[in-house]
Amino acid sequence: MRYNNAGRERGGVCSTYLADRVAEGDQAGIFVSVNKSFRVPVDQHAPVIMVGPGTGIAPFRAFLQERQAAGAAGRNWLFFGDQTRSSDFIYEDELTSLMKAGVLSRLDLAFSRDQQEKIYVQTRMRENGKELYAWLQEGGHFYVCGDASRMAKDVDKALHDVIAEHGGLDAEAATAYVNQLKREKRYLRDVY
Repeated sequence: MRYNNAGRERGGVCSTYLADRVAEGDQAGIFVSVNKSFRVPVDQHAPVIMVGPGTGIAPFRAFLQERQAAGAAGRNWLFFGDQTRSSDFIYEDELTSLMKAGVLSRLDLAFSRDQQEKIYVQTRMRENGKELYAWLQEGGHFYVCGDASRMAKDVDKALHDVIAEHGGLDAEAATAYVNQLKREKRYLRDVY
């Protein structure tokens, strides 16, 4: 994929690599990193909270499709964001359809560059902290997928903050709560 954005020539990371750097007949290396625990909950009534900005949305599309196919009764909440809604709201039509079908119960969007103050998925988590905490208290599973260098750390901090504030816990007790979620396999991450 090649395109011009604001006078700058751009190209897709994978598509231009394959087109320009891999000769015909050569093979491109593929490296699979299996995460066997990053799955939808067995309990089909359990609420699912997914945080997947940018390409981190990929597994959550499959989660929603799987929950829909299984007829899972649990509610599904997706936090998605990127830089701009006009060019980065990938799978908008699909997500809108899943909302209309009742598969996706909530969709909170965060497009960081669409306004002067940057808004990220963790901003939306904090804004909706009371309900997020309630979903966790109801047995909700919390998933994060995407950038490990900043986003995942910021989301983890926001999760701790939400639990502390809405659970009436100090920092140590909030950490214990998050660690219990991890032990129960209700807080899972696939970050890269």
